[in-house]
Amino acid sequence: MTEATPAQIVGAVLFAIALVHTFSAKIFERLAHRHPAHSGVLHMLGEVEIVFGFWAMVLVAFIAVFGGSGRALEYLESRNFTEPMFVFVIMVVAASRPILRFAQGGVTVASGLMPMPRPMATYFVTLALVPLLGSFITEPAAMTLAALTLRDRFYSAGLSTRLKYVTLGVLFVNVSIGGTLTPYAAPPVLMVAAKWDWDLWFMLTHFGWRSALAVTINALGATLLFAGELRKLELGGGEKAEPVPLPLVIVHLLVLVGVVLGAHHPVVFVGLFLSFMGIATAYPRWQDRLILREGLLVAFFLAGLVVLGGYQQWWLQPLLSAMSPTAVYYGATALTAITDNAALTYLGSLVGGLTDEFKYALVAGAVTGGGLTVIANAPNPAGYSILKSKFEHEEVSALGLLASAAVPTLVAIAAFRLI
Repeated sequence: MTEATPAQIVGAVLFAIALVHTFSAKIFERLAHRHPAHSGVLHMLGEVEIVFGFWAMVLVAFIAVFGGSGRALEYLESRNFTEPMFVFVIMVVAASRPILRFAQGGVTVASGLMPMPRPMATYFVTLALVPLLGSFITEPAAMTLAALTLRDRFYSAGLSTRLKYVTLGVLFVNVSIGGTLTPYAAPPVLMVAAKWDWDLWFMLTHFGWRSALAVTINALGATLLFAGELRKLELGGGEKAEPVPLPLVIVHLLVLVGVVLGAHHPVVFVGLFLSFMGIATAYPRWQDRLILREGLLVAFFLAGLVVLGGYQQWWLQPLLSAMSPTAVYYGATALTAITDNAALTYLGSLVGGLTDEFKYALVAGAVTGGGLTVIANAPNPAGYSILKSKFEHEEVSALGLLASAAVPTLVAIAAFRLI
């Protein structure tokens, strides 16, 4: 391990503090109730989406004070904020009423073909088909669509707390592994696909079928485990509403496709987003409230990860390069829980002379652990932001999520390592 600079040490310490802060966000909510005079600031610090952005600002302030404002600006400009920007745009577009109605219609059709009661079938399709769809429309879009469907049709119908957590754990794991059928949809795959020459056929034969198997088992297991509760459920979101005109649905779908195809080019997807905002403003009759606040919070969270993550390479890269393929798989699975999985694979791509087995183990481990925490996978904050209002005190327990994602993660381990 190379000798760390003071800034790198501070960055690592602040990253550790941010992790502890993430797991203790509820404490700030309790403090807000005890100290109403400072409730605004304490509520802000209790928002999980704020945590990494807040400590990233502390890091930038440290660099500015001890290295000069020019050094701080230079560091910020060296970071790539394309992913946070893209996640914000895709969240807002995918959550628009025309897109959501179209997706829910597809879920309804698919669930009608399943040999089980409609609530169970809808639940299964939402947790199985939609995450796999993330391989084509990108994981953030799939997470947004699945989370909104679950919120409107299931969480609003009054699920038990246990089922809420199990559903969230399965959703996060399935989205993380469900985006690996193609080389462009899952951020940890995207970081290495071009450099390692991983094309569509490679992804399907090495990752895709294993991911599809694990996603199906996870979704089916949750469905059967809670069959009694799901069977009696009266699905929400069934109220009669004015249908969205087909031309408007087509325009929204074209914008969504354009954003996905231009995912690596902010000039493209931001331009399309501005056009989308114009269309949404022109036809408010067929729009619900756009989730701009939720999208901005998620983007702030991911931007904080980008800023703090830039100072973790000094200890992460030597740690990864010293591992065997088997160790790196389980190590990546564990490390993903405390850092973004795309950052792990990116750091691994900087190491030369890696074997094919090592490369597979690194990426497979990174996606396997992508559901263990909110910060493990870039789309997770989007799902968290959409669903958290349906949990008690509008907070999702970090330990509750970890426990709920444990079994689906073991299923993914079996798919990637034992088959």
